[in-house]
Amino acid sequence: MDTTKKRKIDILVLSDIHLGTYGCHAKELLHYLKSVKPKMVILNGDIIDIWQFSKRYWPKSHMKVVKHLLNWMSKDIPVYYITGNHDEMLRRFVGFEMGGLQIVNKVILDLDNNKKAWFFHGDVFDVTMQHSKWLAKLGGFGYDMLILINRLANFVSEKIFKQGKLSLSKKIKNGVKGAVKFINQFEQIAADIGISNHYDYVVCGHIHLPEIRKIDNAHGSILYLNSGDWIENLTSLEYNEGEWKIHYFDQQEYKNHLMTAATDEDELNNNQLFDNLVDEFNLMKS
Repeated sequence: MDTTKKRKIDILVLSDIHLGTYGCHAKELLHYLKSVKPKMVILNGDIIDIWQFSKRYWPKSHMKVVKHLLNWMSKDIPVYYITGNHDEMLRRFVGFEMGGLQIVNKVILDLDNNKKAWFFHGDVFDVTMQHSKWLAKLGGFGYDMLILINRLANFVSEKIFKQGKLSLSKKIKNGVKGAVKFINQFEQIAADIGISNHYDYVVCGHIHLPEIRKIDNAHGSILYLNSGDWIENLTSLEYNEGEWKIHYFDQQEYKNHLMTAATDEDELNNNQLFDNLVDEFNLMKS
């Protein structure tokens, strides 16, 4: 793929990237970011996983994602950073603006054909988050370990047994009735509140399940959208010319790209990348 030919997008929505964790597919995300040219970006929570952040694990690919996003901000591309639960520390900075960046708790936009969209992360609906935060953090750690086990299992499956990939976390989610019930309740509650406020779209993250579907209740209907994540599904939402779609990262195309890509892509170390980030911040302030 020639990443110099960028696809133009009116609005790009990303959520649940979880930079700073072993499960984050930062290299794949960076490849995707280089392939698009958005007019507006909405980072819908859990972009940096502050819960599990460790100085011992911050690969260059994660730094490069941050640098790419900051480069967009320095070019005055509007970037809304909506706070999530794993990056809730940023909620103390809500209202902060610099260059194209705004840190917010929610975004309401007027889109084509007088339609109104409501963007927010969605952790406000999570009872575990509200009443047992320590349990939610423990669950986040367990989820990260599950992803590592999953990668090892996939390596064995592909290299030794020549079988396809599997997702242990997806199987657990789909097989546990409580998880399925929670997801259904999450989507319905988001839709109900959106309908009551006369929005046309409600756009969430949090549950790592990409989705676009119409939801009805006794008072009306709304289009519910979820951008998924960059742990399991590697998805985003793209809005262009009045239409929404889920973009699924093409793993095979990425493998083909790696086979032909230049080998100098990882030359800069994290210290050099950090210096570049400082330059981007200075551009944003000037």
